[in-house]
Amino acid sequence: MTTQSNAPAGWYPDPHGAPRTLRYWDGAQWTQHTQAEGQGQVPQQAYAQQQAAAPDPRVQRQVQQQAGVAASGSGGGTLFTEPVLVVNQKAKLIELTNEYSVFDQNGNQIGSVTEIGQSVLKKALRFVSSVDQFLTHKLEIRDAHGQPQLVLIRPAKFLKSRVVVERPDGQPVGEIVQQNMIGKINFAMIANGRQVGAIKAENWRAWNFAIVDHAENEVARITKTWEGLAKTMFTTADNYVLQIHFQLPEPLLSLVVATALTVDTALKQDSRGFG
Repeated sequence: MTTQSNAPAGWYPDPHGAPRTLRYWDGAQWTQHTQAEGQGQVPQQAYAQQQAAAPDPRVQRQVQQQAGVAASGSGGGTLFTEPVLVVNQKAKLIELTNEYSVFDQNGNQIGSVTEIGQSVLKKALRFVSSVDQFLTHKLEIRDAHGQPQLVLIRPAKFLKSRVVVERPDGQPVGEIVQQNMIGKINFAMIANGRQVGAIKAENWRAWNFAIVDHAENEVARITKTWEGLAKTMFTTADNYVLQIHFQLPEPLLSLVVATALTVDTALKQDSRGFG
């Protein structure tokens, strides 16, 4: 049994417990889990929750070294209270369902995003072509406990993208609307019929974005980080760091948080060509 304080995070059998007893070391303390006789193995959900609790040092390097974002004071540990959000897309050879993990700047997973409501036909289309970029996409932003926080709906499109942002109960938050197709791509953030901010690409390939409020003051920034040559060439993964400069009011805050995910759904998918 590994008992050293420098043991790697993970599950270990408990030599002093029953055969079905495991202990989890998170880097600071042990957590014990005992499975009753006849109930099978230790639940995968418990394992996943414990694994997610361990900070990922790769995310820290991604923030500080790749995105060039200096370490700042910690936030409240949620999607809406952290000054830095790291959005990493799950790497797949063929992307049939959009999936992302969301971390704070220290590598703690505080949320996730997954595409919902896809039919078998739609997945089949995604497998053989890029025609799905013109179809409706619906994504759910969830907190660390898997509870929905925001819903993003990108209606079927032909040229320009529009993303509708809602609360889980269907209450509207606003829209993110593509403004142009040539040159540096810009999006307007609309709430209650008025523009509350904008997302401005800093180059024609739209790798990095500045996010401004209604008065053109920069309030946040999105930086695409290098995911490595193998992932870039052979998978669909895109990774981003969202830096929020100061606490924002609603609905701008929710639209900015949604923006880090909208950039990929609304624009970056399209850059992969027509299959």
